[in-house]
Amino acid sequence: MNATVVMVLALAVGTYTFRLVGPVLQGRVELPARVQELLSAGAIVLLVALLAKGALTEGGGFAGWARPTGALVGGALAWRRAPFVVVVLGAAGTAGVLRAVGVG
Repeated sequence: MNATVVMVLALAVGTYTFRLVGPVLQGRVELPARVQELLSAGAIVLLVALLAKGALTEGGGFAGWARPTGALVGGALAWRRAPFVVVVLGAAGTAGVLRAVGVG
């Protein structure tokens, strides 16, 4: 086997093991309320950081104003509880129109 196959198999086993630990330890380990709050906040911070990186950068540089504006429009629509299709089409449409008029 080559190194790539070994690495994929190792990651697959690790992922499966990590997912299995949750149900196995569910009733045995009790986390304090403060730790649960921090884990929830950490998940939100991670998602916002991924969104910001995807919306603001492309190829290591600034992506232009169309993409972050589209992401803001999509975020505003999601905040207003618009249907998912409307959120996606609104974000993509905003970015597309801005690119079409040359904003980039």
